[in-house]
Amino acid sequence: MCATPITVNVPVEQLCIGLYVHLDVSWLDHSFALNSFKIKTEQEIVALKQLGLKTIRVNPSKSDCRPLPPVPRTPGQPEASTAVAIVTPEEQEKINEKRARVERLIKERAAIAECEKQLLKAAGTLKNITKNLFARPQESVRQADELIQQMVDSLLVDKDIAIHLMNDKIVGEETYYHSLNTAVLTMMVAKELSFSAADIKLLGMGCLFHDIGKIEIPDRIVNKTFELTRAEQNLLQQHCHYGQQIAEKLGLSKPIVDIISQHHEYADGSGYPSFLRGDKISPLARIVAVTNTYDNLCNRPNHADSMSPHEAMSYMFGKMRKQFDPAVLNLFIRSMGIYPPGTIVKLSDATLGMVVAVNSGKPLRPSVLIYDPGVPKSEAIILDLEHEPILEISESLKPAQLPAEVYDYLSPRKRTTYFFDSERQSKDR
Repeated sequence: MCATPITVNVPVEQLCIGLYVHLDVSWLDHSFALNSFKIKTEQEIVALKQLGLKTIRVNPSKSDCRPLPPVPRTPGQPEASTAVAIVTPEEQEKINEKRARVERLIKERAAIAECEKQLLKAAGTLKNITKNLFARPQESVRQADELIQQMVDSLLVDKDIAIHLMNDKIVGEETYYHSLNTAVLTMMVAKELSFSAADIKLLGMGCLFHDIGKIEIPDRIVNKTFELTRAEQNLLQQHCHYGQQIAEKLGLSKPIVDIISQHHEYADGSGYPSFLRGDKISPLARIVAVTNTYDNLCNRPNHADSMSPHEAMSYMFGKMRKQFDPAVLNLFIRSMGIYPPGTIVKLSDATLGMVVAVNSGKPLRPSVLIYDPGVPKSEAIILDLEHEPILEISESLKPAQLPAEVYDYLSPRKRTTYFFDSERQSKDR
C-alpha cells in the first residue's frame, strides 16, 4: 500500500516548469486534462495563475525541481495579483479542448448508462427464453431470434463499434451474461470479418444457445469453484452433446447446431468432444471458440482464478495460439486491443486508470477511467485517448498491485461483462 503523497502549498508566483501540482478546484473549473500533473510549459503557468489561487499544492517527490525562490517585496508594496485578465490564444485553445472533453465525458457516461440498460433487458429476455425453453419452445426461439436481430441491427448501424465495460453490480445470473458476452464479442469479430448480416445473426443465435446443454448438468458441477475431478470434467464436457440434442429438437439450423456442438473444438485437435482439427470445425464455431475461451478465462467460477482481460489476451496469443484459427485470433486481438476493457493501466504521465471502452476501429486509443483523488469517484474523469495525443498507455497492472485507495476508486470488476454501443459513433458524426 502506498502512503498518501506529501504535498506543500506553494505561492503561484513561485511555480516553474517541472513542478508536479494538485489543483483543489473542480475539474470543470480549469482547462487542464487532469487535476494532478507536471507543469511542462510557461503557458501552463499562466493558466494556473488565471485560476485566481494564491497557493497551489505541489508534490516534491514527483517534481523535477524546487519552486522558484520567493520574490522579495519592499515594505508597503502591494501583494502581486494572481489573476491575469487577458486570455491568450493558447489558453483559449485549451479552454476549448476542455469543453470538448466535458462533452465527450457526458456522451461516454450516457453511452455506458444506455448499454447497461440494454444489457439488463437482454439478460432478462435470455432468462425467460431459458426458463420457457421446454414448455414453450417455439416462443423461446422466436424471442431469441428477435433479441439477436435487434443486436444485429445495432451492430450494423455504423462502421466502428464501441465495446463498453459494464458495471459488475448489475450482474446477477452469470450464465446469461456469459452467453451475452460471447455473443457481443463474436458478432463484433464477424462484423470486422465483413460477414453478412445473415451469418452474424447465425453466430448470435449460436452464442445465445452455445451452453444450453449445461441445463442437463448438475449446478454443483457447473458452478464448482475449485478443481473438478476427472469424472466431473467428463460429465461437464457432455454439455456440447446435450446442447446439440436440444438444438436439434428445437429445429435450429445446422450452422447454429454446429456452433453449439463444436464451440470447444480447437484447431490443433486438442478440444472436445470430437477432437476435430482445422477445417473440420465449422467456420462459425472457430470464431466462437476464440471468444468463448476469452470470456471463460476472464470469468472463472472462482473469481480469484480469473485472469485480467490483458492477461487473458496475452495468454491466448502466447500459450494457445495453435489452438485457434490464426485469422480469427489476430483480428480479435486487433479489434479489442492489447488493453481490452477492464484492464488496469498506467499512462505515460504515471496516471493510473482502467480501460472502460474500446473502439474497434482505434483499439490502441481506448477510453480510460482516471484515478484522481481530487475528483469524486462518482464524477470520475473518462479520457478518450483518441483525443489525447500526448497521453498513451505505458503498461498494464494487476488489480492487486494497486494501492487500496486507488483500487477502491477504480473498482476493478470481479466479473468482466461487455456490451456494444454503435449509436454513439453515429451521433459523433
